[in-house]
Amino acid sequence: MAIICTNFSFDSDNICCHMKKYLDDLEATIHDRKNKNPQESYVASLFEEKEKIISKIKEESEELAEAFRENDPSSIKHESADLLFHLMVLLSDKNIPFDEVLLELKKREGVSGHEEKKSRK
Repeated sequence: MAIICTNFSFDSDNICCHMKKYLDDLEATIHDRKNKNPQESYVASLFEEKEKIISKIKEESEELAEAFRENDPSSIKHESADLLFHLMVLLSDKNIPFDEVLLELKKREGVSGHEEKKSRK
């Protein structure tokens, strides 16, 4: 299930397609490293011990919250990237393509967050 970048373009430089390609490449790299030697691959070590994935999501979320609290834009970007990376590892473990998360966000476009949350109850 591929997302067509024209549905998500942000500007005339087509930054969306460049970022989409980067995320697709990162997703492929994560998938490729799933079965590597955990002693040689950080990603493989996460898949070997599933609790590590949960632990890293929690850790990176806390670090992002702290960077936000401290109003540190550089750390916010860094920790956001860490969290996104570990989220992609979690999704890969469950065989959920990142595109499906993007499509979920797209479905919510134009819907109040309050209304969307009520619809899940």
